[in-house]
Amino acid sequence: MRIIRCLYEDTIYFGYIEDDLVILSKDLPRIEIHNHEKKVWFEREVAKVPFAKVFLEAPCVPTKAVCVGLNYRDHAEEFGLKIPSSPVLFIKPSTSLLSPGKPIHYPTLSRQVDYEAELVVVMGKSAKNVDAKHAFDYVLGYTCGNDVTARDLQPKDGQWTVAKSFDTFMPLGPWIETDLDPSSLKLRTYLNDEPKQFSSTSNLIFDVPSLIEYISQIMTLNPGDVIMTGTPSGVGPMQKGDHVSVEIEGIGRLDNTVE
Repeated sequence: MRIIRCLYEDTIYFGYIEDDLVILSKDLPRIEIHNHEKKVWFEREVAKVPFAKVFLEAPCVPTKAVCVGLNYRDHAEEFGLKIPSSPVLFIKPSTSLLSPGKPIHYPTLSRQVDYEAELVVVMGKSAKNVDAKHAFDYVLGYTCGNDVTARDLQPKDGQWTVAKSFDTFMPLGPWIETDLDPSSLKLRTYLNDEPKQFSSTSNLIFDVPSLIEYISQIMTLNPGDVIMTGTPSGVGPMQKGDHVSVEIEGIGRLDNTVE
């Protein structure tokens, strides 16, 4: 199932794509486990409309985005940092959320703003102290993300909040793909259509189930919360007027500009 959040006739809806139609709902979809099988469904479907008539918004509105730093070996090496023995976590605020197609704002405090392509896990159920072997029962699906970073404001050691938290620094989209194995997906970044990052989620140091287990021991993950799983090597700066795209196999392409 391909789940979206969209604007239709001045109202925000959730929904899912079916051929060239969107089935709209007022609510986030629900997850049920039946005979060890996961079912994703909408409780209140309100209308069917042409996909061409809706405008895509960020596919969820997280209460928090839990981000994982240095989760690709090659990315840690390109910054001369040690491979972590446990996940390195930080949080982006909900105010950094940005929809597909909307502009990333270049903050006046920074002189270097970088792209960081990431696979993003979207939670579908409240998760606390979840065992890794049951982790996928709590996952709604996956989307593309860009962990935009003011690199000149990010010290090598210590606090990353300032560099990661500006408004518009968390583009997500274009939708949530529910039927996906996240263990080996090709991930690419394009800057003005020139390839910049290329890797696979098979290169993650900590995979999706182990991240959910670890994070849910620390904090409750709410429905709609996201885990940004880390970026591979090849990160680099964006300039005003640039166009940046994050493309992940099985999901699609997230496009934004910089202004």
